[in-house]
Amino acid sequence: MIPARRRALAVLAATGASVAVARYMRPTVHMSDTLGKPDLELIFPKAFADWRIDARSSMVLPSPATQALLDSIYNQTLTRTYINSMGARIMLSVAYGGDQSDATRAHLPEVCYPAQGFQISQNFAGQLRLEGRNVPVRYLMSNQGNRFEPITYWLVVGDRVTVSRTDQKLAQFALGLKGLIPDGMLVRVSNIDRDMARGHQLQAVFLQEMAAAFAPAARDRVFGALGGNPS
Repeated sequence: MIPARRRALAVLAATGASVAVARYMRPTVHMSDTLGKPDLELIFPKAFADWRIDARSSMVLPSPATQALLDSIYNQTLTRTYINSMGARIMLSVAYGGDQSDATRAHLPEVCYPAQGFQISQNFAGQLRLEGRNVPVRYLMSNQGNRFEPITYWLVVGDRVTVSRTDQKLAQFALGLKGLIPDGMLVRVSNIDRDMARGHQLQAVFLQEMAAAFAPAARDRVFGALGGNPS
């Protein structure tokens, strides 16, 4: 057999093997079927500590095109504004999708905020201590004209918290090797404040007090499984 034909057959065999492996390793079980689909309205309390829902406040809503994209990605969304006795307000936005595969990977604030005309001037990773677990988070500073909005967010892929595209892909791959199709929950809090550090500090207090009000099972869904995140 001539070398060219031998090489062609080797490539064909390798390609066939790759396809077979890909089909064999393709995840088939949705984690939402085993963990259960969360009810965001029930998980996130309407009042806790010194916070309650501020029915008079309104959040900046996405454009119709962005909202259509979000609706195609997520099964549930929740938006609320909370206020405390000092008049401080925190905006909470949560989105849940039952399938966080490549086609439906979560729409991150770094993308959706600029799509609404905001600029992102700061973007860095951090960590919050929430009810006995270290939760990786991402901090942003955004502004649109004179509106300055510090942001804290994280994304739970399956039972793991991720704060970057690479983290998401690694979590998806690791769960996929177990035959699992991960669900995803994007949790974002923000407030209006020109002082980024002060805004993030208020958000940390809000999240710590909210975490304390959760049922234990809800904490695993929102903050990642205990022990499953970096210490």
